Amino acid sequence: MKLVQGQIWKKGDQYIRLIERERLSVLYKVMENPATGEGTIHDLSKKEFCRLIKEAELLKPGTEFHNLPEEE
Repeated sequence: MKLVQGQIWKKGDQYIRLIERERLSVLYKVMENPATGEGTIHDLSKKEFCRLIKEAELLKPGTEFHNLPEEE
């Protein structure tokens, strides 16, 4: 699977938005409610991030929370 900026993953009751993807690391935000955009920002290696989202569900484009404004 290809990681793309702006992807939103649902894992349990949390949403994970991929903010920035670099060669070896990923910056992401964990949110309880993606509509508000409030959450905490984290930085992991790509390998650790892939382990984090392994059991998560990728929200497809066009879903309720997928088209939110991008993080700055």
